[in-house]
Amino acid sequence: MLDRIWAAGSALLLIAGPAAAQDLMDAPFALDWKFEGPAAPYFLAIDNGHFEEAGLDVEITAGQGSLDAIPKVATGAFPFGFADINSLAKFLDENPEAPVRAVMMVYDKPPFAVVGRVSQGVETPADLNGKILGAPPPDGAWAQFPAFAAANDLDMDSITVEPVGFPTREPMLAEGEVDAITGFSFSSVLNLLRLGVPEDDISSILMADHGLELYGNAIIVNTDWAEENPEAVTGFLTAIAAGWQDAIDDPAAGIEALAERNPAIDTELEERRLTMAIEDTVLTEYVAENGFGGIDAERMEAALEQLQTNMEFGAAPTSGGIFDGAYLPEPLPTLE
Repeated sequence: MLDRIWAAGSALLLIAGPAAAQDLMDAPFALDWKFEGPAAPYFLAIDNGHFEEAGLDVEITAGQGSLDAIPKVATGAFPFGFADINSLAKFLDENPEAPVRAVMMVYDKPPFAVVGRVSQGVETPADLNGKILGAPPPDGAWAQFPAFAAANDLDMDSITVEPVGFPTREPMLAEGEVDAITGFSFSSVLNLLRLGVPEDDISSILMADHGLELYGNAIIVNTDWAEENPEAVTGFLTAIAAGWQDAIDDPAAGIEALAERNPAIDTELEERRLTMAIEDTVLTEYVAENGFGGIDAERMEAALEQLQTNMEFGAAPTSGGIFDGAYLPEPLPTLE
């Protein structure tokens, strides 16, 4: 079990009275996406008091895509966010003085996927040749598609790319208007099931299983805020790890916490989405052996080399310029 002896601090739930809340440091947290299953660990970190124990009063805000939290954190509107580390690398190349870095890896295996319909002839990467691909321009998975295409010798000239919005992505695939879409595996697959697409007609092609070395989403921090509050950053990351362990221990409780914030969710579907996120992206062999939150330096350098095959950089990105592990708890938390 994850060590549950966390840093001491003021204890108060987010829902407690305002007078006591004044003793806590405000630390708003910007998510990448809506309040769906993979967001449950962060609400468990609130409800189970992990943020309180770090002396933090955390309010969580939904996002609109993998890029959404980066400028929010870079401008100082939020001290913490959750974003695609590859998109962060590109942002920092374009804004090298921006005070934002990744400080904890969450999706050790990224959920970037191409999701298709078997009935429309998409089951393997090669099947995408000659097909119509729906891709939201701000989508983290779409950003990595050129590297995926190169790794699998796809003929990009033969693939018709249809720019789509996030709300219309899965409905267009369900209606057969496109043959496949880019997205996060645990989001697009379950959204299609909710739209009535038979499970045996859905193919999920994880890019990480087909040539991509990339990492996925990470906790990001405003570095100016972090320099002024280093203990608070470590406390925040410790609470994040505790929330993920709580979700692993009891996914149903995580969905209950989520439903309090988003009563409209399909709890059964969101619990499955959370479980997929845990099994496919978070609780990997590397995390089981090395702990949660860190990165493998050699893999990161290889990932950044691969990233340059599908993104143009003014200067070659480096691991140290994107990820700062100095705020991680020691030793790294163990998830199981």
